[in-house]
Amino acid sequence: MVGLNGGGSEREAWKAHASMALVQLISGGYHVITKVALNVGINQLVFCVFRDLLALSLLAPVAYVREKRIRPPMTKRLLLSFFFLGLTGIFGNQLLFLIGLSYTNPTYAAAIQPSIPVFTFLLAVMMGTERVNLLKTEGRAKVGGILICVSGAILMVLFRGPALLGQKDADFAAQNDISARGQPEPAGWLMSSFLEFGLEHWHIGVLCLIGNCMCMAAFLAIQAPVLAKYPANISVTALSYFFGAVLMVATAFLMTNESTDWSLTQSELFAVLYAGIVASALNYGMLTWSNKILGPALVALYNPLQPAASAFLSRIFLGSPIYLGRFHFCLFHYKLEFNLSSITKIVLELNLSSSKK
Repeated sequence: MVGLNGGGSEREAWKAHASMALVQLISGGYHVITKVALNVGINQLVFCVFRDLLALSLLAPVAYVREKRIRPPMTKRLLLSFFFLGLTGIFGNQLLFLIGLSYTNPTYAAAIQPSIPVFTFLLAVMMGTERVNLLKTEGRAKVGGILICVSGAILMVLFRGPALLGQKDADFAAQNDISARGQPEPAGWLMSSFLEFGLEHWHIGVLCLIGNCMCMAAFLAIQAPVLAKYPANISVTALSYFFGAVLMVATAFLMTNESTDWSLTQSELFAVLYAGIVASALNYGMLTWSNKILGPALVALYNPLQPAASAFLSRIFLGSPIYLGRFHFCLFHYKLEFNLSSITKIVLELNLSSSKK
C-alpha cells in the first residue's frame, strides 16, 4: 500500500476509492448484460475468448507505450506470478462466473460477491501478509466477520426463501434452454453428474459462483506483492490477460465442437464489446491501480456495492425476482463490510500516527 505512505497520498487514495466504486457499478451492469447473452444461448467459453482477446488487444499497446521506461526486467518468478494471476483472476474467475450465472441470475451472482473480502483475508493470513491476534478486539472482529460471512454463504446455498419482488418461476424459465445451447459438452457432462447426486441447477450455480469468488480473492492476494516488485500496473493487467487468454483459447478449442458456437448475434456482440472494453480492460485496469494504492483488503471491501446495482438493473431489464434469503444475506454483508472497513481505517490511522512519533 505504497500510496498511503507517500506525499499526496490522500488525493490518490480518494481517486482509488472512487475508482473501486465505479468498478462495482460497472460489474453490476455486466451481470445483467451477460445474462441477456446467456439467454440467447452463447457458449460461455467462446464468450470468454472474445472478451479476453478484445481486452488484451486494448491493454497491451497502452502498457507498451505508457510504461516502457518504468517496466522492470522480467524474471522467472515474475513470469510464474503472472501465470497464476491469469489462471485465477482471468481464466477461473470469468469461466466459473458465467457458468454460475447461467444457472442463477444477476442479483444472485452479485449477492455472493461480498464473500470475496473473506476469502481475500483468509489467503492474506495464509500468505503472511495479514496477522490475526485473538487477544485484541480487531482480531476477534475479523474472525467473527469471517464466521458470519461463511454462514451467510451456506445459507444462500441451502435457502432461497420466498420471492419478495417478482414471480418465483420467472428466474429459471429459460434455464433448460440456456443449458442446452450455451453449455460446452464437457461442462454439460459435469453438471449432469452433479444432478445425479440430487443437486439442483441453482445449487450448482451457487457452487460455481463461490469458486468464482475464491479465484478473484486469490487474484487480489497474489497481485498485491507482485505490484510491489513490478510497479507497472497496466503491464501487470496486460500480462495477466495474456496468460488468461492463452488458457481460455486452448480450453475453448478443446471443448467446442460446432463452428456455429463461434458466431455471434447482435445482442451477443454488444455483450462481448461491453465485457471486453468496459468490464475487462477498463475495470481490471482500475482495479489493479487501486490495489496498488489501497491494498487487497480495502479493494475487496467494495464488492458489496454489486448486489444493489445488479438487483436494480436485473429487476428492470430481466424481471428477475428478489428472494428473502438473498435480501437478508446482503444486509449481513453490508453491515459486516462497514464494520471491517471502519476497523481497518482505525488501524491504519493508528499505524500512521505511531510512525510519525
